[in-house]
Amino acid sequence: MKKIELFTDGACSGNPGPGGWGSILRYNGHTKELSGGEALTTNNRMELTAVIEGLKALKEPCEVSVITDSQYVCNGITKGWAVKWKNNGWKKPDKTPAKNPELWDELLALLDIHNVRFTWIKGHNGHPENERCDRMAVEESKKYQ
Repeated sequence: MKKIELFTDGACSGNPGPGGWGSILRYNGHTKELSGGEALTTNNRMELTAVIEGLKALKEPCEVSVITDSQYVCNGITKGWAVKWKNNGWKKPDKTPAKNPELWDELLALLDIHNVRFTWIKGHNGHPENERCDRMAVEESKKYQ
């Protein structure tokens, strides 16, 4: 399996508001940048979308190291929240609806294809790829303001 690094970030001006996402894929010395946005969204939706779009860009099953500053995304997977929400009909333990079920469902399907490990890093802390993803996400969000 190819070993891929996937750096991601999302941004939103207002929450909800115009948002953007940025992803950097790195493999064997090659780098590919992806980005996009939406007119009315949330930061968490953009964080999820950055990971989803990065994984969707892969043409075959890969071993992927996702580096994200989103505790929502990281904990949703590593602590098993998303799987529990799905198994409970997209309800949280307190019986309230889980947010963004369609995005979590899409991410979980992609995790069935790829061998993915999530690592959380502190955002806005000088990490070069995270800073680049943030700039891409903010640039995309400005297209919708």
